[in-house]
Order: sequence, then structure tokens, then C-alpha cells
Amino acid sequence: MHKCNLDVEISKLSKIEGHADLDIKIRDGKLEEVNLKVMENVRFFNQAAVGMNANAVPQLVSRICGTCSIAHLTGCIEAVEKTLGILPSEQTMLLRKLTVYSMMIRDHALHLYFFVMPDMLGIDSLLDVPDDKHDLIHDALAVKEAGNNLSELVAGRAVHAPFEQVGGFSREIDAAKVPEIVTQLKNIRPTVLKLIDIFANCDWKFERKTNFVALVTPDFSFLEGKIKSSDGKEIEEKDYWDHLHQVVLPYSQAAGFDFDGKEYMVGALARLNLNKKNLHKSTKRDAAKYLAKFPSENVYDNNLAQAIEILHSIDHSVEILEKNKFVKESPAKPAKLSGKGAGAIEAPRGTLYYALEIEEGKAKSLKLVIPTAQNLVNMKKDVEQIVSGLCATGTDKEELEKKIIFEVSKLIRAYDPCMSCASHFLRVRWK
Repeated sequence: MHKCNLDVEISKLSKIEGHADLDIKIRDGKLEEVNLKVMENVRFFNQAAVGMNANAVPQLVSRICGTCSIAHLTGCIEAVEKTLGILPSEQTMLLRKLTVYSMMIRDHALHLYFFVMPDMLGIDSLLDVPDDKHDLIHDALAVKEAGNNLSELVAGRAVHAPFEQVGGFSREIDAAKVPEIVTQLKNIRPTVLKLIDIFANCDWKFERKTNFVALVTPDFSFLEGKIKSSDGKEIEEKDYWDHLHQVVLPYSQAAGFDFDGKEYMVGALARLNLNKKNLHKSTKRDAAKYLAKFPSENVYDNNLAQAIEILHSIDHSVEILEKNKFVKESPAKPAKLSGKGAGAIEAPRGTLYYALEIEEGKAKSLKLVIPTAQNLVNMKKDVEQIVSGLCATGTDKEELEKKIIFEVSKLIRAYDPCMSCASHFLRVRWK
């Protein structure tokens, strides 16, 4: 073993709610310390919601995140509805599924093509692909465009969607545009199958025993189900907070979480591990050989799981659009104006939890738990194991530096943490 001393500072990791740093301390060739520090800006969304009309709070919190604004909008809408006894119609639930599917298609495509694919190809950016792989750029843009267009059809916009609201949708689908969207979704399906194959054949592997947690839904729609874990727990959405425990990270401005005293992972890998049987029948048919990999403890299979979720989102969206006629509806009305309630949905990066207290139609308190915060403890433990393994290889100092940069970058990206500039994750200063 090469007994080197290294202090690694990976700084200014851009998160959706601020910044994150990663400090790694190596002494005499052994890992001594890993501090994953989320340096979040204080943004006051919880406080800003207090006193607002409850119907306005979902649009406010959608501003927490650009790329997954639909997740925050939908999750908060669900919490408002459950707090006030609002029962959305069957049509509203179908439109919500389409809205969330549109987000999954474009958000997963962004992560897989633009943030992960360059590492697989040994390049800095997808725009640097060699001529013989130039089709990947066109694939990426085609899949993202299809997701964006589905969002616009159903929810009015891909980012900060204006049509989705408490109790329903403010506008109905333009029926004349449905055939075009269905055709576009069907046209990108072979492209997504190609993407799935690429990640299924990726040889990256990192396994560590952990607990997986996800909202398990009967049609894999990311809405309405029960929270389940790989260690056998099954709880109601409203009880999720009772099983979470904040883990103080003294070097960080953000807390992590454990689930019933255990570190855990949320996200696409957790969903496939716990719920692959409920994927769309066409997805299960055409992705059968890839689905055989699950359940998996390989963190990098989170990428494969996301690719499979794109296919499911396409298949179920096509079915919903082809089998249903959508008409103008008035929003469902509240049964009361005060109460406490909570809801959970699956965002692209994992389970998103919202809890509200509403008094006479106005928000009195707001509590939320985002997926990235839930993954922090697990991510830190993974980084510790992967760096310890690299230290034990006996690699010389210069080569060890390079390997830590590359391998930690790959690992963090596999989690798809909620940040807008993941492709610029590693800005490293070696001391």
C-alpha cells in the first residue's frame, strides 16, 4: 500500500437548494474522514407558505426546483387535498399521471444522456461524442422533446406547469393534439429501448447492503400507494414522517434521514426493486431480460432503472391517451377548511413527502422531505467504502487522485442528486 497523505476538497457542488462540498481526508494510505456537506442557502419556503391561501401554496413550492417542479407541485397539491378532504375525479388522476410521466421522461433523459453518458464514453460533454456516436445527441433531444410536449399538452408547460391545481386542472386537453403526441411517444420508444440496452451493458458495479424505500403503486404511476421497504415494512403515506429520523450532519447545513433507524436509498432503483411487477405490460414484455437484474444492490443500476421508467412512462401515457376522452371539469371542492394532512409521491429522484396544517383555508405550517436529503447518509457511506477500496489498491498518489475524482463522480451521479449542474460536479482542489 502506498501510504500517502491527501486532503481532497470537492467544492461548490451545485444543488437545487444550494451547494454541496465533499471533503476527503486520507492519512498513511487509509481513509480517515468523509464529510458530505450540503451548504444550502436559506430559502424560507416553509415560512413563506405560512398565511398563504392553501390553493396557492403548490405553485409557490414548485419554485423550489426547476427540473422537477412538477413533482413539488403535484406532491403539495396531494397534501392540500388530503388535508381538506378534497376528492379529485378519476379524470384528474389520469391527467396527473400523464403530467408526472411527462416529467419522468424528460428528467430521466437529461440525467442519463447529458450527465451520465459522457462518463461512459470518456468525454467531458455529450456534445463531444465521436462521429460514430453522434446519433446519441439526436436521441437525447428527441426523448426530451417528447416529454416536454406531453407536459405542454396536459399541464400547460414543462416547467412550473400552470394548469395543474388543487382539485383538478384549469384547462382540458386539446383533443386535436393528442394523435400527434401519441405518435411522437411511439416514435421514441425504439430509442428508449436502445438507451436501456446501453445501460444494461454498462459494466460499472458498486454494491453495499442497504435498505430501499419507495412508494409502491398498483400501476407504477408514482402516485397513490403504500410506502414499502426492502426489509419488509409497509406503511400508509400519511405515516411516513413517523418512520423518518433526522440525522444531524455537524459539518453540513442540511440534515440527512434514516428510516426506522436504518440508512436507506430512495429513487428509481428502489422503485424497480420493490415494484417491478406493476410496470406496464408492454414495458415488462419488451424489457424482460433487463428486468431480470432487479432486485439489485448495484448503485449504478439506478441508471438502468431510470431508463426502464422512461419506457413505462411512454407505454402508460400512450394507453391513457388512446383509451380516454377528456372533458372540461370543475375542480373538486373541499369538505372542510381546516385540518392536518400529508401526501407522498415519487419524484424522479425518490419519495417526496409533504405535510400541511391548514386553518380556515390558509396554510399554518408546511413540512417537506426531499429525496436527495433522504439519500445523503447512504451516499456518504458509499463514498467511504469506494474511497477506502481505492486506498487499499496501493496506487501511487497521482493516480489515486485521478481515480478518486472519477469514481466518486460516477457514484454521486448514479444517485442523480437534485442539482441543476451535475455535469460540473467535481471541482477539486488537492492540498
